[in-house]
Amino acid sequence: MSGRFVAVAALGAALAACASKPHVDTTPPPQPVMKADLQEAAKYNVELGIAYMERGELAVAKEKLERAVKESPRDPEVHSALALLEERLGNLAETDRQYHEALRLAPNDPDIANNYAVYLCRTHRVDEGVKQLLATARNPLYSTPEAAYTNAAVCLRGEHRYGEAKRALESALALRPGFGEAVFQLADLEMQQGEFTAARARIDHYVEVFTATPDLLLLGVRISKALHDPVGQQHYEQRLRVDFPNSPQTQALASLGQNAG
Repeated sequence: MSGRFVAVAALGAALAACASKPHVDTTPPPQPVMKADLQEAAKYNVELGIAYMERGELAVAKEKLERAVKESPRDPEVHSALALLEERLGNLAETDRQYHEALRLAPNDPDIANNYAVYLCRTHRVDEGVKQLLATARNPLYSTPEAAYTNAAVCLRGEHRYGEAKRALESALALRPGFGEAVFQLADLEMQQGEFTAARARIDHYVEVFTATPDLLLLGVRISKALHDPVGQQHYEQRLRVDFPNSPQTQALASLGQNAG
């Protein structure tokens, strides 16, 4: 499955929490170990496991997460983290098992449901994944339904289901017009389908009203080039260079045959 999915906030929060923690205190806990102590230990081991996963140290991540599941076997976040690891390891049957256990323990948790749906999309189970994402978007407990709609669109685009993808992105933007990733995905889809004028107008409006992103500015360069609009192309190039001078998107200008200046 190609395309980029919107990251779930829970993963970033876990990483931030882990980064801010001090070194592990190796002093043995007092006996007897209380249930609350085990739950706290499991939470910390999940944070460590995710951090090691992000660094590519999968064996250590597995050790931490397996310890967490022994400490708190009924914690859905533990099983969700294990599912992420098992997918990285290529153990898809175990990934499914861990997600199902997480959802059994927390059937109304939209973040876990979103993670599972993205996994389904990445493994080409598109109908299942989109159904799960749309259900997540409609979950009143989910604080960012626009992300679920955008992920559904990415999933659908990967299978060339462009009409459905466009409707999902329009749903995302109806909820949050300033959601830059949905604007990028929709303008990129319009460009892919030859709707250059509509795509350019979408980006023009966004960067006037909201904070521009390097992805949108680079897309503005590409669309202006396709429209044979050197003034517009130079405008977006300048914005990209000034606002994001060290970004990969600015570095990519060289391959587009950009204007000087």
